[in-house]
Amino acid sequence: MSAIYESDKILAEYLLFHFGTADEILPPDRPWPAGMREALDFPVRTASHFTTGTAGCGLDLGCAVGRSAFEMARSCGEVLGIDFSHAFANAADALRRGNALSYERREEASLSTSLQARMPEGVEADRLSFVQGDAMDLPQDIGSFDRVHAANLLCRLPHPDRLLARLPDLVKPGGELVLATPCTWLEEFTPPENWPASGTLAWLVDSLTPHFDLVRKTDEPFLIRETARKFQWTTSLVTVWRHHA
Repeated sequence: MSAIYESDKILAEYLLFHFGTADEILPPDRPWPAGMREALDFPVRTASHFTTGTAGCGLDLGCAVGRSAFEMARSCGEVLGIDFSHAFANAADALRRGNALSYERREEASLSTSLQARMPEGVEADRLSFVQGDAMDLPQDIGSFDRVHAANLLCRLPHPDRLLARLPDLVKPGGELVLATPCTWLEEFTPPENWPASGTLAWLVDSLTPHFDLVRKTDEPFLIRETARKFQWTTSLVTVWRHHA
């Protein structure tokens, strides 16, 4: 996978994406289109697609800097977050240990603003663990989980089919699976021969329905700030599944 996810620039963008306040991402000194505000808190919104109530254990694959895993820990007894990026996994674990992470929000040219990310309030840190790992090559003894979450991961894997093939073992019978993907298939990450031939949704349905029921599908927008005037506004396809009991 691309080394860009080890860079300080991308780490700072993702800390802001996951933990920045609305005013830190969209400062109130200028008007912003309503759609931009609706795209905030993406990692919180994807984690909210699990049913209400408590669960035993959760897994967040491609957890990045950890916000969805932190949100899952509000209702799961334990949550494991895994990301291929050492920088992301280390940052998530530092937050779990109670550290405040300083980073720079780029404004323009060489100008930046210093900000800090912290673990969200109300989360029990001892429920969480973060490790570096490969979603396509998970340990055989990793076990199975009541809730599995993977946001904006599939279209960044060289062999996404390997993860889909593993999901029936990762999700317990009756367990829940939340997948989110912007379907931005790029040769930089995934060889074209491994792209879905008939579209991402059809590929997911064909791959997962032998083992899972599709509960619902929807769209969730997200916003990544690069500079004061440049943002990535993207929509992820979200599918929610339940493993056959």
